[in-house]
Amino acid sequence: MTAPAVLTLVGAGALYVAAGRRTPWRLRRTASWLAGLAAAAVGVVLSAAHGDLRLHMAGHLLLGMVAPLLLVLAAPVTLALRALPVTAGRRLVRLLRTPPLRWATDPLVAVPANAVGLWLLYGTGLHAAAVHRPALGAAVALHVLVSGYLATAAVLAVDPAPHRRGVGVRAGALAAGAASHDVLATWLYAAPLPGMAHAAEGARLMWDGGSVVTPVVAAVLWRRWYTSRAAVRAAGPPPAAAVGAA
Repeated sequence: MTAPAVLTLVGAGALYVAAGRRTPWRLRRTASWLAGLAAAAVGVVLSAAHGDLRLHMAGHLLLGMVAPLLLVLAAPVTLALRALPVTAGRRLVRLLRTPPLRWATDPLVAVPANAVGLWLLYGTGLHAAAVHRPALGAAVALHVLVSGYLATAAVLAVDPAPHRRGVGVRAGALAAGAASHDVLATWLYAAPLPGMAHAAEGARLMWDGGSVVTPVVAAVLWRRWYTSRAAVRAAGPPPAAAVGAA
């Protein structure tokens, strides 16, 4: 599972770099994409350590929180819309507007789905089953990465989205998701998973990781909101309002 996943991530990095060369694009976004893929690759390797919850949890933090944040900040959808031919770009826009993707990019859906996935993984026998079934472990790792990306993308709204909620709703979804993550970490610490080495340390790492990444996401959300407000103020009132005021 590890080798195909790493090769896929390398291909995604090459595709992004090639697209970035076709259009003016910020270097920091390319660096963010490559760093996100690197974090995901390391996360895939560490998450396969099912017998050691500390290593396994480190992998899931990289897959579900760190890599998604870096990948979202790279604005891949925006790059695709700039780099693709007009016809292909219109097809991508129509795809983004389909009901499944409209739901998947709604923070009121994406964030709870991400939280529920973690509770199902560690609160049921799913994690124990993945230890002996590599295909299931690969599916879990993919789910953690994709659901983490969708939740982060829905909160930050860096790329164009057909269903963008207000900043208050997105901040509330982020806070609720963080609370669910912390409660799960506390529960795992109080009732460690059986048969796992370093179970308590893994639960503590889950708590600490969320305590670091979530404030970073919140800071990015606040900065984007503040910048947009500053841009609106700098633009001044609409022409009609300006005439009325005069």
